[in-house]
Amino acid sequence: MFEALLDTIAGLPVHPLVVHATEVVVPTAALVVVVAALWPRFRKWAKFLPLLLALAAVVLVPLATESGEALEERVAETALVETHTEMAEGLLPWVAGLVVVAAVLLWWNYREIVGRSSVARAPKWVAIVLAVAALVAATGTTVQAVRIGHSGAASVWSEVGGVPAPTDGGDED
Repeated sequence: MFEALLDTIAGLPVHPLVVHATEVVVPTAALVVVVAALWPRFRKWAKFLPLLLALAAVVLVPLATESGEALEERVAETALVETHTEMAEGLLPWVAGLVVVAAVLLWWNYREIVGRSSVARAPKWVAIVLAVAALVAATGTTVQAVRIGHSGAASVWSEVGGVPAPTDGGDED
């Protein structure tokens, strides 16, 4: 039954709906995690926001993957569709890394708040390690999401009107 929910809604494929939500939430989560890692004032204000966005992303990615597999059964098998499918399988580990970094940032934020009164503050190297981890996870997540999105768009729009999609960036001025 769950697979049927990820196939169509009112006769329309679920995949484009879930993918658009994923393509908004995943880069937003990546950006918020990086900003929280680099800017202490934002981290104190945001509190749970980086972790909540990363958790939303980790839920949306498998939904996008599963709905994509349901859609794949309905469309012609092409090299572009296969490439897109293979790339999509590589996003979840990056998003999981983003969740881990966001959880550690939340713990660190709590420790900093408590540390002002009773516990010693974390050493400076912790901030550096967290910033690097956030940048690596966010960059990997965003790059993979963009690559997947591009390959999906290419597989959908590559032969619209019988004309191949431009591969050189577009403008011929």
